[in-house]
Amino acid sequence: MTDLPEELVLFPSTRRALLHRIAVAQAEGRAPSVAAAVARGGEIVWEGSRTSVAGHGPDGNVQYRIGSISKTFTAVLVLRLRDEGLLDLGDPLEKHLPGTAAGEVTIAQLLAHTGGLAAETPGEWWERTPGELRAELGEVLGSEPFRHAPGRRHHYSNPGYTLLGSLVEAVRGKPWEEVLRAEVLEPLGLERTTAQPSQPHAGGWAVHPWADVMMPEPLEDLGLMAPAGQLWSTTRDLARFAMFLARGDARVLSAESVREMRTAASPPEPGIAEWGYGLGMQLLDAGGRRLAGHSGSLPGFVAGLWLSEADDVAAVVLANCTSGLAASGLAVDLVGIVAEAEPRIPEPWRPFREADPVELDVVGPWYWGTSPFALRLTADGVLELSPVGATGRAARFRAASDGTWTGLSGYYAGETLRAVRRADGAVSHLDLGSFVFTRLPYDADAPVPGGVDPQGWRGIG
Repeated sequence: MTDLPEELVLFPSTRRALLHRIAVAQAEGRAPSVAAAVARGGEIVWEGSRTSVAGHGPDGNVQYRIGSISKTFTAVLVLRLRDEGLLDLGDPLEKHLPGTAAGEVTIAQLLAHTGGLAAETPGEWWERTPGELRAELGEVLGSEPFRHAPGRRHHYSNPGYTLLGSLVEAVRGKPWEEVLRAEVLEPLGLERTTAQPSQPHAGGWAVHPWADVMMPEPLEDLGLMAPAGQLWSTTRDLARFAMFLARGDARVLSAESVREMRTAASPPEPGIAEWGYGLGMQLLDAGGRRLAGHSGSLPGFVAGLWLSEADDVAAVVLANCTSGLAASGLAVDLVGIVAEAEPRIPEPWRPFREADPVELDVVGPWYWGTSPFALRLTADGVLELSPVGATGRAARFRAASDGTWTGLSGYYAGETLRAVRRADGAVSHLDLGSFVFTRLPYDADAPVPGGVDPQGWRGIG
């Protein structure tokens, strides 16, 4: 971190605030140890740790178990299959993994936890028992796998991600762990992320709720449930993974595909999520700051990984206790400390590479009825529609090959923006999902739905 560009080096006051926050969390949460890292601008800019054993503080190379953050890795593998054209997210599971009791559920529903499947497996607590007790998918799902009708609501499901891991194996013809290493871990340089612990690694501990004593938690191989929570990793590896989730990497997933993972695919569940769930990523709003990431826990370990795209900041927290320290909330706090103390320095303004005259004649002021909007072309070729001086729906559009633009988010996501031209080639109006935008409020020379009063604008008298 000593070779960081000047604009990425954190102030001493910010580094102290980060250390103070994890120190308070370790002391009050009574965690045997906690390790943390912060990344911004594509680099790890801070690492810190606290431990109950003097002189044995973990560094960014020490492994902890990361629990359900494993689900995000599994989701990356599924999105890779989609991007290769080997499956569609709307496909029913049965098409690629036949013979399960959940074949009607779509791949997208499994990724977003809207398949209606049970939260846990039947029988004994799967996180503290050997994976061989659930050697078949039927033992993971049980005789009654559904709790809700598929597609009706968000209901977090660990067995759902077991099915996704088995789906990866069925399509690739290789074990989940082998596919993960070859297609994600090795390309991203995540050498310390493994399915089995590798020294140096922390031991998992349960701390007594009413006394300052502790005992070791059992370490189980999760078997078929591995895609839902098996992985071990380090703060350095997870910080790099967080940067990938923010930016994409052509060797693994494009920026567009990781953006899709960070986009809400199911609504928030009251009392559980504050924003919703994407494709293998949890989403929340923390103090007005939109974050994407995932929490994780297994007996003996808690973990949190969160990133703010707008602030270009990510934080990772790992601890080796079953409960007490809220690792996920602590990671959110670390993101906030950096984002608020050292706001992101914007990139220099640069002009568009080449302004297309066809695009230039659609920018400027437009009116939807009497509501004014501004349409501008950004340097990255995106059209931005924004309300002017009043409330209204803002939107961003990416050019399509047929001369139209496709909505990227919000109300107009997936909708088509089209410039309708007169016989002489001049733009008459914009059509946005049947809404007509005109150069003047209720322009009499444009096909305004319902027509325009022939007497035009006038006063009361």
